[in-house]
Amino acid sequence: MSLRICVLVPVGVDTFNQPILESIRPVIPADVEVEARNLPRGTSHIQDRIDWLANGLAVVETALQLEREGFDGIWLSDFDMCGVEAAREAVNIPIVGGFPTAAFSALMLSQRFSIVTVLQSTLAMQHGHVQAYGLQDSFSSIRAIDCPVDQLSNMDVVVPKVYECALEAVRRDGAQSILLGCTGFVGVARRVEQLLEATLGCYVPVIDPNQAGFSLLLSLVRMRVRPSRLCYGKESLPVITSLARQA
Repeated sequence: MSLRICVLVPVGVDTFNQPILESIRPVIPADVEVEARNLPRGTSHIQDRIDWLANGLAVVETALQLEREGFDGIWLSDFDMCGVEAAREAVNIPIVGGFPTAAFSALMLSQRFSIVTVLQSTLAMQHGHVQAYGLQDSFSSIRAIDCPVDQLSNMDVVVPKVYECALEAVRRDGAQSILLGCTGFVGVARRVEQLLEATLGCYVPVIDPNQAGFSLLLSLVRMRVRPSRLCYGKESLPVITSLARQA
């Protein structure tokens, strides 16, 4: 029997569904069915805390619906994990987001990482992830390419900017691996790896958050584990249901 995984893009448009699905295709096993979905409502992107907050409740509602439909796990395609913690209060299937899966992937390959993100508005938020997961000693820096999410498909602009930031992170900040701090960086990781290796003369991992997140989620599903009820209680579920009716 095949496993069913949903790639949930936490925005109210379907623009990113297919590109993100294509980005993880190289790491999808033959026995896994994958479907990409977006939220029924919400902002068109997540670039700051307001977007993150606005879309969070819809993530919880959608996660509940996906569980009812029989999905075995949810890859929430957002580096900043919009709604993930709250959704774990509601569902009995694993749901994971971008930062921890990318960061711990990097730390299996190196001891210090830097983040290359999109805008100045995400810098403080992503600094907070480092603190929340206790990774200050492994964190080198975070740099923004100053490019909005809806322009990330322009590879001629994005790849050079990411490469420049990554190179600075290695040379100036002591990074040994690079995290791409937005799941909209589709198809960027391998290109930047190649440029770094050509310049530095050695291999530096560049972590694609979509591939890292999906792969780690699949491991949790295969292990048949789910959110701990010592951490994520379900007492708030009636409140979520009530809010969903009012929305």
